[in-house]
Amino acid sequence: MTHYIQEDAFITWRVAQNLLDYGIIGFNGETKASASTSHLYIFISCFFNLIFGKEYFIEPLLIFNSILFTIGTLLLAHLTLKNPWHKAIFIFLISILPPSIKISILGTEYGILFFLEMALLYYGFNKDKKWALVLFPVLIIFTRIDTVIFLGIIFLVDVFWNRKIRWKYVLGGILGILSVLSFNWLYFGEWYAYTFTFAQNFDHFLTNFGNFWGMLKLPGNFNPVTIITLIFELLCFIYLIRQREKRNCFLWMIFVFGWMQQIIFISQNSLSDLYYWIPQLLLFVPVLIFVLEQKEKRNLWLSLLIVFYILPMAVFQTMDFIEKGNAEWNQHSRTSLSPNTNTSNPSKS
Repeated sequence: MTHYIQEDAFITWRVAQNLLDYGIIGFNGETKASASTSHLYIFISCFFNLIFGKEYFIEPLLIFNSILFTIGTLLLAHLTLKNPWHKAIFIFLISILPPSIKISILGTEYGILFFLEMALLYYGFNKDKKWALVLFPVLIIFTRIDTVIFLGIIFLVDVFWNRKIRWKYVLGGILGILSVLSFNWLYFGEWYAYTFTFAQNFDHFLTNFGNFWGMLKLPGNFNPVTIITLIFELLCFIYLIRQREKRNCFLWMIFVFGWMQQIIFISQNSLSDLYYWIPQLLLFVPVLIFVLEQKEKRNLWLSLLIVFYILPMAVFQTMDFIEKGNAEWNQHSRTSLSPNTNTSNPSKS
């Protein structure tokens, strides 16, 4: 309704179209360039483009992303809850959070990525399927190379928790890293380099964590909503891990990952909103589990969650989408069409 698709999705889709038109992965025609960070999503976008056509592939692809994200939430529910009704409510509650809406319907690769990461935890570490420990790390890294943070945190928590190394998982990680780096080097001839001093990293973290750590952004650096939410998430996490449950290992995995990814990305000047969707979502999981498993005054807790979190978030999200949609539809499209007007010189645009 708001004509809003994340601009990164359009970058990937243009690269996918160029791959079909020219047989070249790149943003500008026949020029090779790793313009999109998600190689796997380029190939998936190509497939949908090929099947449904250039003008009709977006809606089926968004549906596909949403279905995979929903399956990912189901797998996460299996990892953290036992009661079927709790799982059903959990899937609903987690799916209406702002990051979930963005992950599933804004066209980026994060719906696919969330599914792959939860499938790794469920089939690889919960069901101990050897094929999953090898296959999913390769697909995850080929989706985004920065997922080495996720895979590394999972490895460390698993070794600490089970006092053993899953060598199949190590193999999967090595194959994943080798595959994407080899692809980038052989196809694009590129390596990635980025330098920032510790002082710059720390200063950047202090300046931005209030807005990029939480789901709700406010003007200025200090964001009390984020602080309150973080404290409540931490308290719920501590409450849950004090119980002797098999799921505690997975709670540690997702919670430590949520903190570490955001610390690393914020300190490294990564201010695109999409980098924080999955961590924001996973950090909020203990809150939902805590509310669902309250045997006394459960309805009160659910009411408080709805009144003080879900409804305000829905209002904010609606305003956010309308504002972004207006910007994408009116400003960006007008800019892209300007070279064809009589008032501008196409050769200088």
